Amino acid sequence: MFQDTRPADLDAAGGEDIWAPFRVAHPQERLALLRQLRDGQTPVMLNSPDGVVFTTTLWSVDGAQSRLSFSADPGLPALNRLVEADEAVAVAYMDSVKLQFDLLGFVLVSGAQACTLQSALPQAVYRFQRRHAYRVRTQERQAPTARLRHPSMPDMQLALRVLDVSIGGCALWLPRDVPPLQAGTRLADVALSLDADTRFVATVQMQHVTALGKGDNGVRLGCEWQNLGGAAERVLQRWIDQMQKRRRLLSLD
Repeated sequence: MFQDTRPADLDAAGGEDIWAPFRVAHPQERLALLRQLRDGQTPVMLNSPDGVVFTTTLWSVDGAQSRLSFSADPGLPALNRLVEADEAVAVAYMDSVKLQFDLLGFVLVSGAQACTLQSALPQAVYRFQRRHAYRVRTQERQAPTARLRHPSMPDMQLALRVLDVSIGGCALWLPRDVPPLQAGTRLADVALSLDADTRFVATVQMQHVTALGKGDNGVRLGCEWQNLGGAAERVLQRWIDQMQKRRRLLSLD
C-alpha cells in the first residue's frame, strides 16, 4: 500500500519540529481549508487508534463554536467504535494535496432530518504534496477496460472504461445508470485489460468519487492498487514505459 493514503506519523523526532513546514499555521487558513472540504463534499477518512477506518464527508464547520460535523449513518459498527475511541486522524485529498488533522471528543448527534458526528475543531492541520507518478491518460477509441463484479450486487458484472493509469493506481469511469460506489470501497479481482498484450488482475481501493460535469456524464472513480503482485507490477510498469516513449516520439513530430 502506498504510504500517501495512510496517516503520516507525526511523532516528534528529537527536539526539532520536522513537520513545521507542513503545518497550516494561521487559524483562518485552517478554517478556509476545512470549508473547502465541506463545499467540495470531499471524502474524509477517519482513522481510529484501533484500526477503524470510517469514510464520510464534512457537513459543517462552526468556527464560532470550534466544532466540526460529519455526515453519519447511525447503527454502523465502525461509527460506534469510532465514538468509543473518542479520537481519530482525518485524511482527505484535494487534487495533489493531502490534508491530515487530529480529531478529539466525538459526539453522535441525531436530529429530525440527519445524524451527524461532531468533534472539536482541530488545533493543527497538515498539508502535504502527494507523490507524483507518471500517469497515462487513455484515448477513448482504444480505451482499456476494467472488469469486476459490483460489490453490492455480485450478480452484476461491470466493464468500466479506464480513464488513466499510473504505477500507483487508476481512474475508472462509472456511468450514471450504474448503482453508485462509495469512496473507501475495496474491490477485489478487478481484471484490467490495457491492450491486447497487457492484462492483469488486481485489488483496488477507491479513494475518490468525482462527478465529471453536469448531466449524464457519470463519475470518476479514483482507485489505488492494493498489494499489487510483482508480476502484475512489472507488466504495468512496462506498459507505462512504452506509453511514455510513444508520447515522447509523437511530441517530436
